[in-house]
Amino acid sequence: MSQISLHNVTKTYQIGEDNLVAVQDISLDIQSGDFISIVGHSGSGKTTLLSLIGGITTPTSGRISFEDMDLSAMGSDGLSEYRCQKIGFMFQFASLLPMLTVKENLLLPTMFVPGSERTDAAKLDDKAAELLRSVGLLDKINAFPCQLSGGQQRRVAIARSFMNNPALILADEPTGDLDEDTEQEMINFFKSMNQTIGITFVMVTHNTELASHTPRRLRMHQGSLQML
Repeated sequence: MSQISLHNVTKTYQIGEDNLVAVQDISLDIQSGDFISIVGHSGSGKTTLLSLIGGITTPTSGRISFEDMDLSAMGSDGLSEYRCQKIGFMFQFASLLPMLTVKENLLLPTMFVPGSERTDAAKLDDKAAELLRSVGLLDKINAFPCQLSGGQQRRVAIARSFMNNPALILADEPTGDLDEDTEQEMINFFKSMNQTIGITFVMVTHNTELASHTPRRLRMHQGSLQML
C-alpha cells in the first residue's frame, strides 16, 4: 500500500469565463520514506499539487488517498486532523506570527492537537529546543521574528514543520531565503530526518541543484508530471 496515491487528479480554476487547468490528470504513488523533488517553472502547478496532497485544495476530478484513506471522504474536521497530525508544511514564505517568540511560533501547531494526544508542556519545550538546535538557532529561542533575518525566519519555519511528528513533509521552495552554505545544511537536515526517522518528503522547487540531492526526481510542466 502506498502512503500517498493520486489517481487521475485534475484541478481547474474558473477565471471569468475561462478555465485554468493547474493540475492535469496526474497519477502518482508515493511510498512511506520516499524523498521526492518536483522541479518546474513558476505557474507549472507545483504549489497546487502540494495543496491537493495536503488537503488544502480539493481536486476538480480524480482521487487522492493517504494510507488508503480517501481525502474527499474525510470532511472538514477529518481534513483538519489529517493536516495537523500527519502533515508538516513548509510554505514558500516563513509566515511566522510577529507577536510570538521563536519558541511560541514552534509550539503553535501543537495547540491544535487533541488534548488526549498532546504531549506535556515540558516535553514540547524540549522538542522545540532540539529542533532549533538542529537548524542552528537555539540562541534565538526567545527572539521575535522582527529580530531575525529572512534566512533565520526560514529556518524557524523549517523547524516548526516537524513539531507534530509528521509522517509527511510538504515543502514548497523550502530554502528560498537561504545562502548556499545554509541551504546545504538544511538539505542535510532533511536527509537525516528522512533516513533516521522515515519521514516522507515531497519538495517542489525551481532549483535543479537542490533537486539533485533527492533520490527520486520529477518535473512538472503545464500541470503534468514527467519523470527526470
